[in-house]
Amino acid sequence: MSDRTQPSSDRFDYDYIIIGSGFGGSVSALRLVEKGYRVLVLEKGRELKAEDFPKSNWNLKRWLWMPKLGWRGLFQMRFFRHVTVLAGVGVGGGSLVYANTLPIPKRGFFESASWAHLADWERELKTHYATARRMLGAVPNPTFTPVDRIIKQVAEESGKPFDKPHVAVYFGEPGKTVPDPYFGGDGPDRTGCNLCGGCMLGCRHNSKNTLDKNYLYLARKRGLDLHADTEVDAVRPLPGEGGGYRVEAKHGTSRLRRCRRSFTARNVIFAGGVLGTVELLLKLKKDPKALPGLSERLGAKVRTNSESLIGVIGQQRKHDLSRGIAIGSIIQTDEHSHLEPVRYPAGSGFFRTLMAPHVAGEKAAVRLARMLGTLARHPVRTLRAAAVPDMAKYSIILLYMRSMEGTLRFRLGKVAGKRMTSGLESGKSPTASIPEATELAKKVGAKIDGDPYSLITETALNIPTTAHILGGCCMGDSIETGVIDKDHRVFGYDGLFVIDGSSISANPGVNPSLTITALAERAMSLIPPKAARDG
Repeated sequence: MSDRTQPSSDRFDYDYIIIGSGFGGSVSALRLVEKGYRVLVLEKGRELKAEDFPKSNWNLKRWLWMPKLGWRGLFQMRFFRHVTVLAGVGVGGGSLVYANTLPIPKRGFFESASWAHLADWERELKTHYATARRMLGAVPNPTFTPVDRIIKQVAEESGKPFDKPHVAVYFGEPGKTVPDPYFGGDGPDRTGCNLCGGCMLGCRHNSKNTLDKNYLYLARKRGLDLHADTEVDAVRPLPGEGGGYRVEAKHGTSRLRRCRRSFTARNVIFAGGVLGTVELLLKLKKDPKALPGLSERLGAKVRTNSESLIGVIGQQRKHDLSRGIAIGSIIQTDEHSHLEPVRYPAGSGFFRTLMAPHVAGEKAAVRLARMLGTLARHPVRTLRAAAVPDMAKYSIILLYMRSMEGTLRFRLGKVAGKRMTSGLESGKSPTASIPEATELAKKVGAKIDGDPYSLITETALNIPTTAHILGGCCMGDSIETGVIDKDHRVFGYDGLFVIDGSSISANPGVNPSLTITALAERAMSLIPPKAARDG
């Protein structure tokens, strides 16, 4: 790997092109612009304003990312053999749909054998976590809703610690707009949160601290170029001795009328998350004119947070459980696992179309028998749950996570141009059947006279659902052991970086957005200002 201080040249359109505008890409954009570099961000999704966000997830065209149908929303679901992945799309990436929570992982993450030999991560990231929380406006959740009360009761009855998360929300006075409260007036106005529960549909009230209101906002004021609706499909080294890359993309919102665009840059940062970065790099590795020399470890060590998503649909109708922020409380079940209640706003019941009674059991025959048994024993309750007038108001979604090891390998399908497929690489295959999660769901259900439900892919196939897919471009000490080095530089290609969730090389066991942000801050801190670099 050559010295990162190699001078850039004005023969390039940009010093850096960043592919993706999520937590890794947005941080990189601001810090590079601040250091004097010419930076372009390319984002395949739309740039959404408050009025573009759906009021409920029944508005599929505004909510879902399914461009083949002409739906260019902010939320995508990808179904793999071993996991169903939920992710964000649009200017601001995952920040548009994530649940605002910004936890710092426990020590086991930093000391994991998968990457602990590369750096003292806990020490090196400490200041960057603090910077990330400040930039994202993280504060301990000051609210206490009926759902939080239920979760606290379950925690006390189970003898487990109850806590409130740090969240990226401006609370202030509900509905009141004030001048920028975070960056000394340099940022946008903000409005106090009204606890509508709509965080994960895109905040319509200017209260959620998404990346377009901090990192990207400040970067654009300092000269960042950003092109939305621009999907990169090629990155090729430029001929000659000067290095650099040509980035090619399709621009436009119509699949039939998209135009080609081409840009050159000395450096390229891949920041499209696992679904974007890993899939693109796998395609570029197969192209002899693109990046065939990428590590054979590309697509390896893909992790989830070993999650279980269970919706508890209550029979009671006296409380509106949709009021509050997306995640407002936590039960820390042990050192390696925890439970969080999640909510959507009133009127958001789309997921009922994909749900079936939650049952435990590793084997398909056992789960099927238990599901049929549940339907036979409780037909009235099942029908009443299916016909719940407003699922968001009368149910609680439970997100259980644990920091257990076990990895997948992502590859391209055998048919040319086919999308990624998953395979088991090491450890046990991810599972939707986690006994502790099931027991906690039953305890929560007892508080609202409710029954647990899961996505049909979990009940029928035991395939878990995750909003936290990580890895695939993991760190190593050589091209034989990793795709990138500890400073996020791609082995074998000077000027290429990966800075997103695909670079996370251990299981954090918690919502990873803060960790991606902190890692990006660290990576950018290692790049000198342009004047020093050119000198």
